Amino acid sequence: MQYEAVIGLEVHVQLNTKSKIFCSCPTSFGEKPNTMTCPICQGHPGVLPVLNKEVLNKAIMSGIALNCSISKFSKFDRKNYFYPDLPKAYQISQYDKPLCKNGFIEVKKSNGEIKKIGITRIHIEEDAGKLIHSEIKEIRESYVDLNRAGTPLLEIVSEPDIRDAEEAYLYLITLKQRLKFIGVSDVNMEEGSLRCDVNVSIRKKGDTNFGTKVEIKNLNSFSNVQKAIEYEIERQINEVEKGNEIEQETRLFDPEKLITKTMRKKEEAHDYRYFPDPDLVPIVLDDNYIDNIRKSMPELPESIYKRFIEEYKIKEQDALLLISEKEYVDYFESACKENKNNSQKIANFIISEVLGVIKDKKMEFKDIKLNPSEIGKIFNLIESGTISIKIAKEILPDVIDKDIDVENYVKEKGLIQVSDTREIEKIIDKILSENPKNVEEYKAGKTKVLGFFVGLIMKETKGKANPQLVNKILIEKLSK
Repeated sequence: MQYEAVIGLEVHVQLNTKSKIFCSCPTSFGEKPNTMTCPICQGHPGVLPVLNKEVLNKAIMSGIALNCSISKFSKFDRKNYFYPDLPKAYQISQYDKPLCKNGFIEVKKSNGEIKKIGITRIHIEEDAGKLIHSEIKEIRESYVDLNRAGTPLLEIVSEPDIRDAEEAYLYLITLKQRLKFIGVSDVNMEEGSLRCDVNVSIRKKGDTNFGTKVEIKNLNSFSNVQKAIEYEIERQINEVEKGNEIEQETRLFDPEKLITKTMRKKEEAHDYRYFPDPDLVPIVLDDNYIDNIRKSMPELPESIYKRFIEEYKIKEQDALLLISEKEYVDYFESACKENKNNSQKIANFIISEVLGVIKDKKMEFKDIKLNPSEIGKIFNLIESGTISIKIAKEILPDVIDKDIDVENYVKEKGLIQVSDTREIEKIIDKILSENPKNVEEYKAGKTKVLGFFVGLIMKETKGKANPQLVNKILIEKLSK
């Protein structure tokens, strides 16, 4: 019997505003517990929340980036449930009138298929606090840190259009990329600014009815999302094949055992007793407000991809790699300002050399101190014959974490390429006179011996000889 999976994702994204959603407390990560709170985010009786305008603007930007329609009327609701790190015992969220709806993302699968995945809604809400559990086995205690309580969140809910783990992974990658490019969030899963829950059900292929869905939590990486989905699909198929019914429940993913296990039975919407928040007025927008935000939007990845190919004339695959991270795009464009004629060579150098060096040094891209304009200057130096690409590659590990002038650096280190024709001729004459047998081999048609001579010349000049000039003069002399 053939089955297909029906998968939907609920993604929570922390917005990178300086202050919280309904108060002026800061949103810095990693501060001492309970040092960034006030009576409003602590849920004291009688306090009044006030919406942070920047939260609204960034939520609208997110909706536009994800092809949503922006509602001119939306409102806040109270979602009631008790949890130790939820100070008010309710969460301010949006229920039946979300800010953004009916969006979509397109992803390209490994088989070349373009899949359109719908986005049901994007709504604004406040984050809860955080429980910190004792690491001492004998002490079974938990502590509440309310620093995160009141941090602005977007909940992005997909349509149940995803059919396998690959589509889920590509959806998340694309979502993260777009939100990072427009600057609304750092979408850092390690710091909790992007969190994902997965809803999975199965049904017979060709059936239009949905099966019973299971929600999976505790997914701290995109690869774990893939693994959890793959396991859950297999688990549900096995249960149905045994004649058992799938229960609607919330399950946790164990990243060590690569399995899901029951956490609790699933709540329904009515369990939360939603009702409009009486302390917050509805959000009423006009066309001008939305259009002004649309006009101020940063360039989206797909637009940058097309522009890189058309404007910089770089290969499609290289453009795709460069737009995978906003930092790569900015670094590449800044480097090309200094030397646009060599944009393809600069792209190759960043992709193969710069990314390779930071990987070897176990650095983050943001830790690079070498100004991108210096990469452009490197190719000016190569073009003028001052240094070779070999020297450029050799000096990169030494300069990548330094804010220096590359031209001064190569002069100080004595790395300037030898391009004096007379000097190179003298060295070539010496090498040829010392290796007469190899000269005869070349003249007899064994042209591979040319590499032998080039190697000796480069060794003699400590790698400083201009390789193009060496080859030209060497061939001329050997042809006589």
